[in-house]
Amino acid sequence: MKKRTKSYSREFKLEAVRLSHESDRTVAEVADELGLSKSSLFRWRHELADDPDQAFPGQGRMKERDAEIARLRQELRKAQLENEILKKATAIFARAKS
Repeated sequence: MKKRTKSYSREFKLEAVRLSHESDRTVAEVADELGLSKSSLFRWRHELADDPDQAFPGQGRMKERDAEIARLRQELRKAQLENEILKKATAIFARAKS
């Protein structure tokens, strides 16, 4: 059987990070009290520090920056495919003229 991972709300994550910063307890103690792994709490702290406005976007949603990167990659793949098609068409027309 697959082990199902727990998912936590944005509010829970923000509160856990706040507790880990403001409490006089260690991160490991706060994580243990909340039923989290220490690494999860450290990761959440790091995510929040890197991008406070877009941290924890939620399940199935991307940060704006990641969505833009995905859109640009898709455009690049399409442009590369069109370029390949044009190269092949050029080669076909060049053979036809010979």
